Amino acid sequence: MKLQHVHKLDAEQPLGVLQVNMSNALTRSAHGLSLAEKRIIAACIAKTDQLPNMTQVQQRGAWQVRLSAADYAETFNVDMNTAYDQLQSASETLFGRYIRTLRKTRKGVEEYKFRWCGAVRYHKGEGWVELDWWHEVVPHLIGLRKEFTSYKLTQASALRSAYSWRLFEVLQSWQDTGRYQPSIEDFCVAMDVPDSYKKDFKSIRTRVIEPAVIELVGKNNMFIEWEAQRAGRKVIGLDFKFGVNPQQSLL
Repeated sequence: MKLQHVHKLDAEQPLGVLQVNMSNALTRSAHGLSLAEKRIIAACIAKTDQLPNMTQVQQRGAWQVRLSAADYAETFNVDMNTAYDQLQSASETLFGRYIRTLRKTRKGVEEYKFRWCGAVRYHKGEGWVELDWWHEVVPHLIGLRKEFTSYKLTQASALRSAYSWRLFEVLQSWQDTGRYQPSIEDFCVAMDVPDSYKKDFKSIRTRVIEPAVIELVGKNNMFIEWEAQRAGRKVIGLDFKFGVNPQQSLL
């Protein structure tokens, strides 16, 4: 895909104070991103919070975002060598990453896939990565902010697990209700649970849910309770109740 209209963004504020905005549909879809890839994607999404004219970008449909190793290191509290290594390694895989959504149609449920990026560039000497957003992802990143998930990048920057970050985003998409009640199938899609875990709910519980909940409670000032919904012995869904921890807020 050839990009004819490109907007280059340079951060004027610390990335941590900027908002990460994406549609609820995008938040709840499967991404397949590693933690380093997730950091890059989220940081570049946060840079759209500085766009002077969102309407023009929405009409033109694509733009470039550059993330430096220095901004990456500062935002995610890693040393510069780690920042260089993660930017370089993630840049080699990001172009192949795609978003997988499930959509209901008259004939049933169909799977639809589209890429995050139309191009990815890494400049080793200067230490930056640059993304060209794929045109189909643009409407999910900007809009009227209805049915959008929003959070400050600093709320997730301390997380050290991709599952914690994914659960945080999904819960944020339901923050108006403080309740998230997915089927086990929808949860596995939203969390990018490997097929090998799906054979035994214990794997999902001990490798995905419990570590993510512990990290979010410990680092994000959250109150989270959850339980499995069963039909006989089979787990068919989950029920999360969550919000800001009132005791931590008092402290």
